[in-house]
Amino acid sequence: MKSYDIAVIGGDGTGPEVTREALKVAEVAGRKFGFSLNWHPYDFGGDRFLRTGEVLPDSAVDELRKYRSIYLGAVGHPQVKPGILEKGILLRLRFELEQYINLRPVKLYRAQDCPLKDKGPEHVDFMVIRENNEGLYAGAGGNLFKGTPHEVAIQESINTRRGVDRCLAYAFEVAKKRRGGQAWKGLKPEDVEAGKRSQLTLCGKTNVLTYAFDLWWRGFQEMAPAHPTVKNEYAHVDAICMWFVKNPEWFDVIVTDNMFGDIITDLAAMIQGGLGVAAGGNINPEGTSMFEPMGGSAPKYTGLNVINPLAAINAAGMMLDFLGETAAAEAIENAVVKIINTKIQSLAAGRMGFGTTQVGDLVAAAI
Repeated sequence: MKSYDIAVIGGDGTGPEVTREALKVAEVAGRKFGFSLNWHPYDFGGDRFLRTGEVLPDSAVDELRKYRSIYLGAVGHPQVKPGILEKGILLRLRFELEQYINLRPVKLYRAQDCPLKDKGPEHVDFMVIRENNEGLYAGAGGNLFKGTPHEVAIQESINTRRGVDRCLAYAFEVAKKRRGGQAWKGLKPEDVEAGKRSQLTLCGKTNVLTYAFDLWWRGFQEMAPAHPTVKNEYAHVDAICMWFVKNPEWFDVIVTDNMFGDIITDLAAMIQGGLGVAAGGNINPEGTSMFEPMGGSAPKYTGLNVINPLAAINAAGMMLDFLGETAAAEAIENAVVKIINTKIQSLAAGRMGFGTTQVGDLVAAAI
């Protein structure tokens, strides 16, 4: 029987609660599809920081590098200054493990969960690929005369040809694999035979951020001819935000930089039903990847058994897909869709009609 060793960081607040449900469901999928999962827990998070003053020791990064996958619940503690845990754990692992892709599937599972008028699951089914190691998140910049009336704050967006090209190459491959699945629903559907070609949209701001997005645009145009089965489009980030709300069905795969990707994926989460179902992966295709629900640690719900674990369960499904267990991943997603459409009253915490552990049990049983 195949076996996978996976590092687990339950994190803070409700993170350990949703993580338990995700691991439970993944184990059920493993038993059904003939593989086992060996969990290796780590206690990095707010409680450890408050106890020891340590966020993430250097030795831990080297140890985590040995795993193919990391499962992360959530980080963020009400007694720890914002940014310490997020930068010290989440961003540090993304950067030091070169998880240069942030992968965000955006799917609506039930029409009533979408805040957009007259939109259903057939309208919201796309993928956002966000560059995950560069841009404004690289931490380049500084302050002059801090704390004085003459203070200057500089934050620089770092975009390298290597970083841009590897992100674009990954996005083209994802788009190519979606060919024959969701039909292209672009502005000129007569240009493309439905179902034969997928679409990749570059999201940027070429009219203002003329240095950074000139690099993105040139890389995009140079790479496109090698992928004839992928229709390539461009849209400014502000236009993307507008069309997400008005016509989300126009999108198939979107690729963008770190900052814009962070923003548009939160908007995307809302149109797919909220953070209760939104999951993502921090991907290093050749190394260690990390999977997580998109919601925060939600400390006010800690221990109440009311938080929605479906995003965490979806993240576990993404992790299994990354490990090559595609059938198990599909079974998890199908089970989530089934219980949302037959059991769950609402995706909001405390209004599901079931407790956190019960929802996990329902998904496990559906598998």
